[in-house]
Amino acid sequence: MAVGERGGRGAGPLVIKVGGSLAESGRLAAALATIAEACIPVVVVPGGGPFADSIRSLQPTMQFSDAVAHRLAMLGMRQMAEFIISLRGGFEIAETLDDIARVIAGGKVPVWAPLRLIADDRSIPADWSVTSDSLAARLAELLGGARLVLLKSVDADAHARADDLAVRGIVDAYFPAIVARAGLSWSIFGPRSAAALATELRGEGDA
Repeated sequence: MAVGERGGRGAGPLVIKVGGSLAESGRLAAALATIAEACIPVVVVPGGGPFADSIRSLQPTMQFSDAVAHRLAMLGMRQMAEFIISLRGGFEIAETLDDIARVIAGGKVPVWAPLRLIADDRSIPADWSVTSDSLAARLAELLGGARLVLLKSVDADAHARADDLAVRGIVDAYFPAIVARAGLSWSIFGPRSAAALATELRGEGDA
């Protein structure tokens, strides 16, 4: 489990990015079951998974710009959000900060579809340096510095820096810039971190 340098729980709900690769590795159902039992407010940010991968593969053939690919990949995240809520009750799609607050107040877990909130956000590049990792960090920033957890299909060294993880391709290229400017507390949970994730969602994490 890699942990960001800053401690403290941060403001607002816990932002938890659920990587699209979890669906392909068979870990998604178990992760959602753990999230559904959270004792603290949580908002899920879905990865784009195979939906975003299809945009990458189509771009060279169809020759649309990176800016268009960025928007289409966010629509891929919306597709993954729809898939998530189809798997389990208690989850609901949210597009705005008000939506997130409303869904949490209603006792459900919001699953964020980012396009409406991020479409015109000039604080992040509209290209492939930004994936759902950076979008999750941006949402944590918009929520006032909320704590951020990334669920990944690989484990990361507990002392790894965000820059190093970006070089290794574990997080996207822009992620280090967002977590640095927002001073976010963040962690990465891989396949061997199920118990640590459950602890985090009980509100007992130390990071």
